[in-house]
Amino acid sequence: MGIAAEAHNVKILGSGTECIVLAHGFGTDQSLWKHFVPYLLDDYRVILYDNMGAGTTNPDYFDFERHSSLEGYASDLLAILEELYVESCIFVGHSVSAMIGVIASISRPDLFSKLVMVGASPRYLNDVDYYGGFEQEDLNQLFDAMASNYKAWCHGFAPLAVGGDMDSVAVQEFSRTLFNMRPDIALIVSQTIFQSDMRQILSLVTVPCHIIQAEKDMAVPVMISEYLHQHLGADSIVEVMATDGHLPQLSSPDTVIPVLLKHIHLDIETGR
Repeated sequence: MGIAAEAHNVKILGSGTECIVLAHGFGTDQSLWKHFVPYLLDDYRVILYDNMGAGTTNPDYFDFERHSSLEGYASDLLAILEELYVESCIFVGHSVSAMIGVIASISRPDLFSKLVMVGASPRYLNDVDYYGGFEQEDLNQLFDAMASNYKAWCHGFAPLAVGGDMDSVAVQEFSRTLFNMRPDIALIVSQTIFQSDMRQILSLVTVPCHIIQAEKDMAVPVMISEYLHQHLGADSIVEVMATDGHLPQLSSPDTVIPVLLKHIHLDIETGR
C-alpha cells in the first residue's frame, strides 16, 4: 500500500469488481461499519479507511493546518482513491464524511457513481431562514467542556449522540472510539466540523445523492435532509428512518442495513 493508504489504515475486503468506500464520522473509526460490511463482501470490493485524527491513526500524521478545513479531508480521500487506482466507486459517508464526499465529488465527479449520505449536514449552526440545530453559544460550551475535561465530556456526549444510556453496547462502543482520540486533536476536529458551512457548494454536486436520515438525531435535525434534497445540484432521494441517534449503524443495525443496501442498489434516474 502507498503512503496515504497506510496512514489511513486502509482495508480492502470482498470479492466484487464494483467498489464501495465506507467513511466514518467524528469520534468513530472504520469499525463503525462492522455490522454492515458482511452484507457487501460477496458482491463488492469494500474499501474502509480512518479519517485523519481518529484514535486509530498516528497523531503525528495529523496536520493542524490541512485538517482545519473539510477540504483537507477531501484531499486525503482523493489521495487514497488515487493510490488504490479506483476509477469509480459508490461512496457511503456518515456525518461529516458525507460532506467530505460532496467536496471530493465536486473536484473529481468521475470517481463517484453515487453518494450515500447518512446523517449529513451542510451547516450545524442556525442562521437566518436556516435551522442547523445549534446556536454559537451551544458550540462554545461544547468546545469548553472538551478542553477542560475530555474524558468527562466523552462520557456525557456519547449517550446523547447515540440516543441511549451508558449501558447500551452502541454507547459503549462510541465512548471507546471517542476516548481513543487525542484530546487536542478531537477539539480541533470538532471545531472544524461544527463551524463548517458547505451550503454554498451543494449546487455544484453532479453525482446522484441518496440522503438517509434518522428520525431523531441530536446533531442533525430531520429537516436538514429535505434542505439537502432541495439544494443539491444532482438528482437526489431522501429516506427518513424510524431510528433514534446520530450513529444508527451502531444502535439500530437491523433497521439501517436494509435501507443502506436498498440505496446502494437503487438507481435514482431509472427508479429501480
